Amino acid sequence: MTKQEIIDLLEDSRHNKIKVAIVDIDGVLRGKYMHIKKFISSLDKGFGFCDVIFGWDMVDESYDNVKVTGWHTGYPDMPARIDTSTFRQIPWEDDLPFFIADFSKDNNDDTTVGPRALLKRVRSKAEEMGFTPLFSQEFEWFNYRQTSSELHHKDFRKITPLTEGMFGYSILRSSENSDFFHDLFDLLEEFNIPLEGLHTETGPGVFEAAIQYSDIVLAADRATLFKSAVKEIGYKHGIIASFMAKQNMELPGCSGHIHQSLWDKHGEKNLFFDVNEADCISKTMQSYIAGQLHCLPYILPMLAPTINSYKRLVEGAWAPTTLTWAVDNRTTALRALPYGEKSSRLETRVVGSDVNPYLAMSACLAAGLYGIENNLTLDVPQTIGNGYKNKENGTLPTNLWEATQNMKNSELAQSFFGADFVEHFCLSREWEWKRFMNEVTDWETKRYFEII
Repeated sequence: MTKQEIIDLLEDSRHNKIKVAIVDIDGVLRGKYMHIKKFISSLDKGFGFCDVIFGWDMVDESYDNVKVTGWHTGYPDMPARIDTSTFRQIPWEDDLPFFIADFSKDNNDDTTVGPRALLKRVRSKAEEMGFTPLFSQEFEWFNYRQTSSELHHKDFRKITPLTEGMFGYSILRSSENSDFFHDLFDLLEEFNIPLEGLHTETGPGVFEAAIQYSDIVLAADRATLFKSAVKEIGYKHGIIASFMAKQNMELPGCSGHIHQSLWDKHGEKNLFFDVNEADCISKTMQSYIAGQLHCLPYILPMLAPTINSYKRLVEGAWAPTTLTWAVDNRTTALRALPYGEKSSRLETRVVGSDVNPYLAMSACLAAGLYGIENNLTLDVPQTIGNGYKNKENGTLPTNLWEATQNMKNSELAQSFFGADFVEHFCLSREWEWKRFMNEVTDWETKRYFEII
């Protein structure tokens, strides 16, 4: 829709307001309701939005270590630009109009550490190289029969899963909760987040959904909005959705696998498929895989951004621990799926459900492009069998601090994302680690309180 078409639609709308949101460094939507008249007047010049969303963490605790904003700047407003291409109507809020905005000065995405602006910069690099990146994301998550107030009243303990038992791909469990299932599928479609599939996954109350593929920025928009939308739809059913990467050590973690392919500049030919190459994996895809294998240790915090992320990345739990790849092997970090001219793609399985999709997709694409730009050959043999046992090419960092130090000191990361972003993001991850290290956990109390 053109800007004028959107203005006409809003002026004729039965609503007197819209909802607008900006994505913070953790992938959380921060926004507000805005009067339609105010919104229309902001389409050209933008509007002011407090930059504190890049000065505090996901629970609104102010960082004491970042430079972008803080007490030292006074937390001023930053100019926010509305992206009219993101227009949607929220079906569970009476079709209320919704838009995404970006922090930006003079319509320039180069002057911000914002995740969405970063992804647009990486996409521009791909386009300059003659590629159209098409991506999609899938998510696993837990669902509980609780309200938000009950969750906090119970101190997040002894909460009730939506279903009991281990029922992956269960027709019975989806039928048992058919109202919620149908609302998810249908309302997400109306919200321009079309799903390829939705099913139960193994574990009590666990669902999995795969979002249809699209241009990479739209794919990240959909993935980010998906997480928020699922929670909002869940509220209507008395259900809390959790995208924590690892709920407990007895159950598998929750993935956020990213599927990716590079097409020609017209978006007509999938450049990952070549019938003349082994397994139909083109030279372009081989270099892309090689690039990701090389870069994964230096970009991991963008794929595993929380303390909890690394509890998922353990052996035998359907999440990778080694720098491995293979064709259709779910024990490796990278799973190649070269099965047709339209469907050939790479699945990066390191990614968990707790990620910021804009950052995760930026990292995947930048690493793959590095492999292509530097003509890397895929010298790492594909893994046959158990990827957890194949440590010949190395293993992934095992905690957020280690991963962050790798990224912080990496010239690769700075060349991909810019020094300002890498500094801010890594400082935010160090903050997360330090907050964790200040806490005494239940595990420590139970282990040491009496016996030590």
